[in-house]
Amino acid sequence: MSDFVKFERDTAPGVATIRFDRPKVNAINDEMLVAVMAICSELADDTDTRAVILTGGERNFAAGADITAFPEFDREAALSFSQNFNGAALALENLPQVTIAAINGFALGGGLELALATDFRVASTDARLGLPEILLGIIPGGGGTQRLSRLAGITLAKDLVYSGRNMAAQEALDARVISSVHEPSEVQSAAIDLANRYAAGPASLRIAKRVMLEGYHHPLDVAAEIEAQGFADAFATADRVTGVASFMENGPGKATFTGR
Repeated sequence: MSDFVKFERDTAPGVATIRFDRPKVNAINDEMLVAVMAICSELADDTDTRAVILTGGERNFAAGADITAFPEFDREAALSFSQNFNGAALALENLPQVTIAAINGFALGGGLELALATDFRVASTDARLGLPEILLGIIPGGGGTQRLSRLAGITLAKDLVYSGRNMAAQEALDARVISSVHEPSEVQSAAIDLANRYAAGPASLRIAKRVMLEGYHHPLDVAAEIEAQGFADAFATADRVTGVASFMENGPGKATFTGR
C-alpha cells in the first residue's frame, strides 16, 4: 500500500473512503495507481462495504499525473504508464459498490480521469475540472478521451481535449460531468450523505450497476438479455424477499435492507 493513498473503512456504516494524500496537489504517480488497484481488489468481494467515496481531501482532488518523470519517457514507458492508469480507472469503475468522487479544488488530467470512473461526482463551487494534456504536447492517457465523450457528448469532450481549458463547477454541472455543486466546506459531507443513501440500499444495487456496465456497449438485444439475467439474479437475494414483503404490507420505500 502507498503512503499517498489512504483507505478508511469506517467513514459511515457501510461506507469506505479512498483518499489521495500526496502534498501539495495529489499528483498521481505509479505507486498511487498500484495502491488504488490493490484497494479495489480488496473491495471487489466485500459485501459489507456498500458505497465508496474517492477524494483528495478539502483542498484539491488531484491536479493531474505526476509529470516529473515524463521528460525521460520513451514510447514504451508512456504506454506502460497509460495502461497502469487505465487499469486503476477500470478497477474503480468496476467496483460493485456505488462510488462517489468528492471534488474540492482541482480535478485535472489524471485526477479528472479517475473521478470520471466513479458513479457520481460532487464538487465544490470553486472546483476546476479539465484535461490539459494537449498543452504539454500529449493527450489524456487514463481514459479521459473515452469516458468524457460518453458522459458529456463528443463535442464538449473535443472542446476540452483540443483546447486543454478548465471547466468551472457550474459548466461541469450543466454538462452533467458532475452531479451536484456545494460550498467548499460542504463537499465531503455531501458525498457522505449520498453514500449513506446508497449504502442503505438493497443487494440489487450491485446487480443494477453490473448490468448497466456490461450492457452499455452491446447491441440492445444482447443488453436486454444481460438485464434479464440480472433481474433473475435479484430474485435470489434476501433483500428481494424483504423488499417485496414490505411493499405488500406497507407500500413503497419502507423496507430496511441488509445488502444480502
